[in-house]
Amino acid sequence: MELAYIPSPSHGVYHLGPIPLRGYAFCIIIGVFVAVWLGNKRWIARGGRVGTVADISVWAVPFGLLGGRLYHVITDYELYFSEGRDWVDAFKIWEGGLGIWGAIALGALGAWIGCRRRGIPLPAYADAIAPGIALAQAIGRWGNWFNQELYGRETDLPWALHITSSTDGRVPGYYHPTFLYESLWCIGVAVLVIWADRRFKLGHGRAFALYVASYCVGRFWIEYLRVDDAHHILGLRLNNWTALVVFLLAVVYIVVSAKKRPGREEVVEPEADGSDGGTAAEEKAEDADSAEVAEEANDDAKDDAKDEAESAKKT
Repeated sequence: MELAYIPSPSHGVYHLGPIPLRGYAFCIIIGVFVAVWLGNKRWIARGGRVGTVADISVWAVPFGLLGGRLYHVITDYELYFSEGRDWVDAFKIWEGGLGIWGAIALGALGAWIGCRRRGIPLPAYADAIAPGIALAQAIGRWGNWFNQELYGRETDLPWALHITSSTDGRVPGYYHPTFLYESLWCIGVAVLVIWADRRFKLGHGRAFALYVASYCVGRFWIEYLRVDDAHHILGLRLNNWTALVVFLLAVVYIVVSAKKRPGREEVVEPEADGSDGGTAAEEKAEDADSAEVAEEANDDAKDDAKDEAESAKKT
């Protein structure tokens, strides 16, 4: 007799009339909003403008979704291109399947494009948005709960996840809720990055690198619990190897960056001091024009005074 367990939703799609509302998509959307909201607060605190994070996310989010889907489809190609499968399913992102490694890689490319268009250093933007990305992952993982996917080994723990679906090879039973483990871990990562950033004044991309490294640690052991099909290399799942390699790269970046560029950027958005829609450069130009006009007026006043003095002497 099971005393306690985490129930799975009977279905992941709810209909508002003819409109399907998918739990997986809602989790992704909510996660994006939270990431932008927190990133905006952190960006402003570092001297940036209101709205800059949202503007850049217009580039980063679509690229991230594309990268996440591409990574999933490439690493699990047999789900879409093997015999008996329909390749059109590769485009059905609402059914689940986003690889965080691809999402971060192409998302970073999109963010770089957005930053370059505004003259903003990508590392500073990445530091501001890092905790928000972790929270977005924490929320997004609940989309796997709606889809009854990505669970771990069988267990009789009181927080076991009750899988009821038998589609796509699932076996109903009680399993480790790896979606919950990763969600909680990502919340911890967000808290860690925020604390470390305040304590050590991380800059030049090191807060983002800390997020990457700490996430990889959790992903490694959580991935080890999962039982869904995956490619293996030397006995380890592909994502275990990816987590290990990315972790090492992130640590190396933190060490090298701290030596070459210690401290934090003093200016993250060069034109952030502008007001009423103007830029700092425009304001400086206006100030220069005003000073020039004042100087000319002063010269004219001196000339007039001189002329009056000469006239007085003659009379």
